[in-house]
Amino acid sequence: MNEALRRAMLQAHLTDRQLAEKCDVDIKTVGRWITETGRVPRARHRWAVCEALGEDEAVLWPAAAKKAIKVGPDREVVSVYPYRSGCPASLWRSLITKAERELTFAGYTNYFLWLEQARFGTALRRKAAQGCRVRFLLGDPDSDLTRSREQDEDVALTLSTRIRVTLAELEKIRSQPGIDARYSDGHAHLSVFRFDDDMIVTPLLTHRVGHDAPTLHLRRHQDDGMFDRFASHVEELWNRGTPVWEREVDG
Repeated sequence: MNEALRRAMLQAHLTDRQLAEKCDVDIKTVGRWITETGRVPRARHRWAVCEALGEDEAVLWPAAAKKAIKVGPDREVVSVYPYRSGCPASLWRSLITKAERELTFAGYTNYFLWLEQARFGTALRRKAAQGCRVRFLLGDPDSDLTRSREQDEDVALTLSTRIRVTLAELEKIRSQPGIDARYSDGHAHLSVFRFDDDMIVTPLLTHRVGHDAPTLHLRRHQDDGMFDRFASHVEELWNRGTPVWEREVDG
């Protein structure tokens, strides 16, 4: 029996039938995946299961993952999505839930998180109370750069409005120690979201909004690899950033 798959389904609160529907297979097929030791689904079905459960292929089917193991710098690349909107909300939730040391959201607006993650503020408050550092790096809604990008995007829901939604939500939880936010303009075309040793990176394309951007899921495996280089980029921006709440009090 594939105990890892069975446990992941239980944690995701998915039945055999529900998983079958998400993977576009017969319910009996899902049953065989669970009960037949050593049975490995086709690659596209494995990927669909991983997306549905927010779990890694190496956990559910280690034998299949071992065959495709990477040994170069690209071993830090867990998954690639042509659009951020294609990165399942369940993966974001899983990464947020599992993080123990650090949650850093260096998106220019971070607006989508409040829409796609149920009770996101509550989850952040709980994480911070447990000792996890929670940081938001935002664009300044009143900056010239923001206004310039708004012209490039040319959408009804402007960048400045989306930033202010995030600021309003953060205001509700700012009293919780461990939650901090700063303004920066250095990540206007690159969003980096860190969850301990996992990271989601989104390079923004010209005239495109965030959900249309290509997206990488990275996991740290080496010193000075892709993960560390993106992490250093965010740390530099954070150190140079302007505190959101200090600025509001002083201004």
